[in-house]
Amino acid sequence: MPVTAIVGANWGDEGKGKMTDVLTADASYVVRFQGGSNAGHTIINDYGKFALHMLPSGVFYPEAVNVIGPGTALDVEMLLKERDELLSRGVPEPKLAVSSRAQIVLPVHRLFDELEEERLGARSFGSTKRGIAPFYADKYAKLGIQVADLYDGKRLIPRLEQLLDAKNVLLEHLYGKRPIRAEELAKPLLEMGEKLRPYVVDTTQMLNEAYRSGASILLEGQLGALRDPDHGIYPFSTSSSTLAGFATVGAGLPAHAITDVVAVVKAYSSCVGAGPFVTELDGAEAEELRRRGGDAGEYGALTGRPRRVGWFDAVATRYGCMVQGATEIALTNLDVLGYLDQIPVCAAYELEDGTVTDQFPVTAMLDGAKPVLQYFEGWKCDISGARTFEELPEAARRYVEYIESAVQVKAKYVSVGPRRDQLITRAL
Repeated sequence: MPVTAIVGANWGDEGKGKMTDVLTADASYVVRFQGGSNAGHTIINDYGKFALHMLPSGVFYPEAVNVIGPGTALDVEMLLKERDELLSRGVPEPKLAVSSRAQIVLPVHRLFDELEEERLGARSFGSTKRGIAPFYADKYAKLGIQVADLYDGKRLIPRLEQLLDAKNVLLEHLYGKRPIRAEELAKPLLEMGEKLRPYVVDTTQMLNEAYRSGASILLEGQLGALRDPDHGIYPFSTSSSTLAGFATVGAGLPAHAITDVVAVVKAYSSCVGAGPFVTELDGAEAEELRRRGGDAGEYGALTGRPRRVGWFDAVATRYGCMVQGATEIALTNLDVLGYLDQIPVCAAYELEDGTVTDQFPVTAMLDGAKPVLQYFEGWKCDISGARTFEELPEAARRYVEYIESAVQVKAKYVSVGPRRDQLITRAL
């Protein structure tokens, strides 16, 4: 696997962390190429259970180089905090490389995220309040602060002053808060830069040299296709591209570098955050699925919020796999469904005008859409010990084969539990 992208096919929360952790065993580099600390990847291994928000999911392999690419929203405090936590729990010092071109999530970004969510109230977008939208707004307005700026105080102050000009007007006159001086931000940023200095390198040069030498590289995506700002459920999206097509940009590799795209797909649906969710369940039915989901139930790794849950959505997942350019899928949480006599799946949508479609529509048409359900026989047993596809009950195999047919991509991996070893790998 010279260069493999691991990405989500749905709303996020599909299990990308586990798959990255597993595949890192054969990788030399693991790269975060977009997003920031606004979502978590949960990993369970011999060291325990971890929720990573900023570190790449390859940090449990001492030989792998874990890279923060230039496309990420770098939360330095979270990065260093997570590293310290790993060391305190007996994990060997990970190899970490931070791009000098990566941009920094500032305290003012988190402040504006919180203030705007409060202002919007019921119209809010379900932000995790980690500053991601204000960060990317500044990045593309050319107001951002790069890692390299932390080592040049003469450059940093004017950059911060430019960034704060308009923000201070909003702070005073929209939010009723006091203005912020550039010097207030500069001192802690310069101190932060010194803590970060041992890890800062030109990761673009490093990864291109590794690519030309034939080294195996994993590109780890955050969230999923339906949270992409161009192709997802906008405006209930994140602020950076979640697609494999962006992975080479955010990592700094050639466009043709990716050979495999592993789209991670959950055996049912879940998400944290606002926006249309056609198969969403509520009441006791939702709580039962949520309680059984994963190692500790369906709750956000960062926020702790109960995830919204629903049945497998073939319409959304086929679309997600298509826009990701999936060459294979990793199907996760199949074991969770073992309690059901019958397993519903959403095969199509009925739109408000009565039209039935199996094509994923734009956000404006999703409000009011209803799922058209099909039902599959449940297997009613524990499958967490299966290690080959043939060991699965016939009903479970039929369910996997339906998903493959529905999304038009083969399942190379089938996860039957949260641990590394609870994985079926199939020859395709």
